[in-house]
Amino acid sequence: MTKRLWLLLVLTFTYYCNITAQQNRWQMNQSGAISWKVGESDTHKDHIEMSGKFISAVVRYGVNPDHSFYISRDIVWPMLRTIPNNTHASLTRTFNINLGCMIYINKHLVAKETVNEILLNGKLIVRSTLNDNISLERTVFPSPDQPAFCEKYVLTNKSEKMISVEIPDIMDNIQTNPAEGLDGSYLLSIQSSNHGASSIQPKDSISFYLSITGTKSGQDFNNTNVENELAKRNAFIAFLQSNLVLETPDETLNTAFAFAKIRASESIYQTKGGPMHGPGGLSYYAAIWANDQAEYINPFFPYLGYVYGVESALNAYCQFARFMNPEYKPIPSSIIAEGTDIWNGAGDRGDGAMIAYGAARFALSQGDCKIAEQLWPLIEWCLEYNKLKLNDKGVVTSDSDELEGRFPSGSANLCTSSLYYDALISASCLGESLGKSKQQVSGYRKQAGELKINIEKYFGANVMGFDTYRYYEGNDKLRAWICIPLTVNIFDRKNATIHALFSPELWTVDGLASQSGDKTFWDRSTLYALRGVFAAGDTKRGLEYLHYYSNRRLLGEHVPYPVEAYPEGGQRHLSAESGLYCRIYTEGLFGIRPAGLSCFTISPQIPEEWGYMKLKNVHAFHNEFDIEVHRESGKIRLIVKSGSTISFNKLIENGSTCTVKF
Repeated sequence: MTKRLWLLLVLTFTYYCNITAQQNRWQMNQSGAISWKVGESDTHKDHIEMSGKFISAVVRYGVNPDHSFYISRDIVWPMLRTIPNNTHASLTRTFNINLGCMIYINKHLVAKETVNEILLNGKLIVRSTLNDNISLERTVFPSPDQPAFCEKYVLTNKSEKMISVEIPDIMDNIQTNPAEGLDGSYLLSIQSSNHGASSIQPKDSISFYLSITGTKSGQDFNNTNVENELAKRNAFIAFLQSNLVLETPDETLNTAFAFAKIRASESIYQTKGGPMHGPGGLSYYAAIWANDQAEYINPFFPYLGYVYGVESALNAYCQFARFMNPEYKPIPSSIIAEGTDIWNGAGDRGDGAMIAYGAARFALSQGDCKIAEQLWPLIEWCLEYNKLKLNDKGVVTSDSDELEGRFPSGSANLCTSSLYYDALISASCLGESLGKSKQQVSGYRKQAGELKINIEKYFGANVMGFDTYRYYEGNDKLRAWICIPLTVNIFDRKNATIHALFSPELWTVDGLASQSGDKTFWDRSTLYALRGVFAAGDTKRGLEYLHYYSNRRLLGEHVPYPVEAYPEGGQRHLSAESGLYCRIYTEGLFGIRPAGLSCFTISPQIPEEWGYMKLKNVHAFHNEFDIEVHRESGKIRLIVKSGSTISFNKLIENGSTCTVKF
């Protein structure tokens, strides 16, 4: 070991010890929520994005210096298109109304509010005390299937005397400029319900509501029933929490996983082009991308069993398939404006590799022969496209990568070739399951073998003292995406790569820096890296850094989901990153790799500190099943079962690979 490498390892250990001393603002509840118990001197503000099929909202909330509640809502209606109808043309408005401050109690406007607790559980719940003896609970959430943002308020009389209350009657309509809307003028309505004067006896409560809707001509949502919408939101959350359930001894990981399922799944919009999963962030709606959707989130949906998510994934691949062409010109990076236009501003980002990688994994994991046959031509086309893009060294060329020129990527980058390699492996498995020609299937396997050798020859290098990978020819700085080979089971340089990832050259308090020496970070690279570290078998460091990262995102200052980037975007809660978080467990910790329409390989990597880990109610490979891993007699027992039917039950070495067939 070189002196430089030894010093870096020492610095890494010291740095890790320091960053794990972080203080949490939030805590976990037995109900599955997280809560912030507001102290006397607590002043803090944060933002969270929540979405439904026809609406999304970035809610900015917090506690003011006088202990009152602060709220502002940036609401987006993705299908109310504005002009020009480009990527960002979703009608967006900010609403600062605070109904809790507009209540009259005993003929006087509320004089004092003290926020006691704020909870998150797929909804924003705020518990306050008004005038020292009246409790107010706000519940804030998007409608699951209407273009409405909803708020429920419950006032409870904690005093010993009857009180009179007056709830304002709000009916405020805004007509947008017809020249700025694709469908003319849009109607924005702010409406309260159950308003008026009433009396509350001691210990009794009353409820009232606020809704904010956005509609086009011919739509009417002026009488939104907030209670009904709340019941639907609760049912949606309950469904997600009962499927693909993670159980480990680490409750922080269990809870972060449960929350990530919400953000990953809620951000699907019912566009004129079918259901489209959108990243969000006040910018990216009613559109799909080759990375966020095709590569990141779509391969995850089969495991969750969320039918609407699967429909959105299939629709995304079908949208991209429209652009296949006999000349093998690039497929666009993004299909925007409800499927009516494209964006290709960064040129070929390796999008063909992203789509082939995601579509092949999705088709295998879904386990539906009809869907697989439907996607097979797209997968074939993308693989051939990549083959035609090989340079004289046998790796794939592209104009840029998924960071779209923010950082240099040369003429051929490590990420694109790694994704193409994985796609070839998956396509060979899929082709075999579909009964495609042996020549075609063996050809894909042969190409994968050759590409793996070429990846090592072209990208394998000593960078800043680590025998890892250069991201492109001429690259002399460590890059976060050196983690990519680990996620596609290329482990030739795993030790040095993991050392580099967790060294002070790349690791920061918020995860991986995109490039050594730069402050920019994108959670997606950290999430890929953690998945790869577990797949490579380094469970000790994987668990340490996964727990640290999960704790920071779930219970720290900006919660409760993975984020996109910083400083760009201000750590927006883009939704596909939450899908990548869940894949740390399915593909990293449990090591699930689809091998056919009704079979998969599994390489469980249980951390030394744990006695068990489980994934319950997994929906994949056309089956519903549980996976259980237990320590037993110095080894681990792996059990895969569907109800009372046991598909696999063996005592194996930790990290060994087994095949499960249904």
